[in-house]
Amino acid sequence: MEKYNILVVEDEIEIAGAIEAYLINQGYKVFKAIDGFGGLSILESEKIHLAIVDVMMARMDGITFTMKLRENHDFPVIFLSAKSEEVDKIMGLNIGADDYVTKPFRPLELLARVNSQLRRYSKFISLVKTENEVINTFSSGGLELNTDTKEVLIDGINVRVTPSEYKIIKLLIKNQGKVFSADEIYERVWNEVAINSDTIMVHVRNIREKIEVNPKNPKYLKVVWGVGYKIEKQ
Repeated sequence: MEKYNILVVEDEIEIAGAIEAYLINQGYKVFKAIDGFGGLSILESEKIHLAIVDVMMARMDGITFTMKLRENHDFPVIFLSAKSEEVDKIMGLNIGADDYVTKPFRPLELLARVNSQLRRYSKFISLVKTENEVINTFSSGGLELNTDTKEVLIDGINVRVTPSEYKIIKLLIKNQGKVFSADEIYERVWNEVAINSDTIMVHVRNIREKIEVNPKNPKYLKVVWGVGYKIEKQ
């Protein structure tokens, strides 16, 4: 069984130390940094499978760090923040975070989020590695998804998407014309009961920003008001 490496980017030493202790107790290997600069340095030398990132840090905050991280990495990112406003959660999801934990938090809650995200990421990587060697593509007009290379292309140009975005596009493009509710998308993509599927709306908005010429008038990923989302056959 692979030992997962977790990066903790947190400027409060006591909090970082407590997180490290709980993660090590669960069998994870932990790397720590006190700001985004330190986090980026660790990424250059270590293979990281998940990052726990504080939003508010002095030299390079969690938002900036995650934006830079997403340029080259697709592993899960869990944000930590003392703020609980919905706008902060949406901002985090918009720039590539996969989950959000508000301080103060219970250690068992954070561990549950870590375990859940790593299970999803592991399934995602395993799926990519075990795909049929024959290139398998799905397309709708200029939108194309390749399950062999894990690529999403628009008019032949590669579009960088997160694992969550890839899985949403894959579900919809494989079932073109079929409308999925937000709850259905959540349950089909993450294999969990949808307790709060509001994040699907944020993921859909992010996808549109990447694949649509005009996100406000989408050509590919469309909403059926009051019902859900679909990718229409073209």
